[in-house]
Amino acid sequence: MGCRTQRSGALTEPAIRFERDDVTRQAVIALAELHLHEAYDNSPPESVFALDLSGLRRPEVTVWTVWEGDALLGMGALKQLDAAHGEVKAMRTAPAHLRRGIAGAVLAHLVEQGCARGYRRLSLETGATEPYAPARTLYERAGFLPCPPFGDYVDVGFSRYYTRALSG
Repeated sequence: MGCRTQRSGALTEPAIRFERDDVTRQAVIALAELHLHEAYDNSPPESVFALDLSGLRRPEVTVWTVWEGDALLGMGALKQLDAAHGEVKAMRTAPAHLRRGIAGAVLAHLVEQGCARGYRRLSLETGATEPYAPARTLYERAGFLPCPPFGDYVDVGFSRYYTRALSG
């Protein structure tokens, strides 16, 4: 599958735009905080690996937001693990825009960005329980395959890990 990712047909692509984001706008902060809050609602505290605002602003993390006019549709981030390996972080669709293909568009954008950076692999961690089932389905449809824990992760029994090889 390499660097190509199918995008959902639900979106009207020209109507949306991606922006590299510094996570200082109130709408983006609110979405990031919602993401973290729901991670704690759906996971044991020792299994929450979602980044807080300071984590999203670290130099090795790049955040992109997706907009339609002035409406924030969603966000996603890449964390550089090393020169050839990136991690998908902070995938989140704004609640008012669920079921529109936003997550698929964000994931496709992150894969494209990983390819542009020359990464040979993208990996991610997500939850293993029912609230995370839609995310796992999205990642699997996009060519991510189950893998063991990577980077600094230690398996605590609650997470699922995925990886995808990239090529230019």
